[in-house]
Amino acid sequence: MRIGVLGAARIAPAAIIKPARQVPDVTVTAIAARDPGRARAFAAKHAIPTVHPDYEQLLADPDVDAVYIPAPNGLHARWTLAALAAGKHVLCEKPLASNETQAREVADAADRAGLVVMEAFHYRYHPLLARVEQLLGEGAIGAVRHVHASMCFPLPKFSDIRYRLDLAGGAMMDAGCYAVNALRLVGGEPEVLSAQATLHSPGVDRAMTARLRFPGGASGAGANEAGVSEAGVSGADATGSVATGGEATGELVTSLWSRHLLSLSLRVTGESGWLRVFNYLMPGMYHRLTWRAGGRTHRERVPGDATYTHQLRAFVAAIRDGAPVPTSARDAVSNMRVIDDIYRAAGLAPRE
Repeated sequence: MRIGVLGAARIAPAAIIKPARQVPDVTVTAIAARDPGRARAFAAKHAIPTVHPDYEQLLADPDVDAVYIPAPNGLHARWTLAALAAGKHVLCEKPLASNETQAREVADAADRAGLVVMEAFHYRYHPLLARVEQLLGEGAIGAVRHVHASMCFPLPKFSDIRYRLDLAGGAMMDAGCYAVNALRLVGGEPEVLSAQATLHSPGVDRAMTARLRFPGGASGAGANEAGVSEAGVSGADATGSVATGGEATGELVTSLWSRHLLSLSLRVTGESGWLRVFNYLMPGMYHRLTWRAGGRTHRERVPGDATYTHQLRAFVAAIRDGAPVPTSARDAVSNMRVIDDIYRAAGLAPRE
């Protein structure tokens, strides 16, 4: 399988170059960038044989089967649509689109084209997440009553494109999309009750918190189409905040710059126990899975390769074998719906 890269982004070596060396019969054969000189330098460093002068010519290359898109958020949908029109499968960085309407346009185009579009929530493909799904699906901690998902990391370079409104920037878009995906995996499709943003500049959030509920209660992993599991920054202990009756609640904390400098965790409270995941984002480097039920505490480490390697294997399997894609374009519509609703609840407009 021959993959072209649209953009010489910093994430590309870890996300596609190195994994392609570890997945049989996959090669990165072409690259294009807005700066042709940067593309040439990137190609020389990573032994990519073909450099195209622009994205359009890469998409027209008959020797490219699929593309990886690491462009800024606001360009994801545009170039995914262009790739589909050119007959290419797409692995696109998250978030797949700037808003729900745009995500639906991409999903509809993917359905019409019969091509694979994968939103690159790479952590979702690590065996750790399968184990979390298994535990919750088996009722190890009882019915889910509360979920706390966090994704916080420091980005003090305020000139970074992730703070640009015209490129669909903001903490909720760049980091919070993970937490939304995690909440949906564990609890199903939520309703946003309230949200509060801390702004970096007009319309651009550097931090966001949100309260949610899952109408009718949450049934644990597998309640929705896509999935993830993250959570837990500061706040109540994992055994607190249990919803009463049949309703489940959720909390989201995300930031690019706040007092929560680093938080990559998930806490799930069930009727008969609790579960915590530390570092769901890059579990191949280090993680902890802890769960308690029946008076016993269990601690596990789930072996696996780098998340990006697992993701590329899944991408190939979807194209060649028709394997299901948990982070599909259709699932991105649901993820973007929640993100849009959080922005509205915080008094901000969804990204354009």
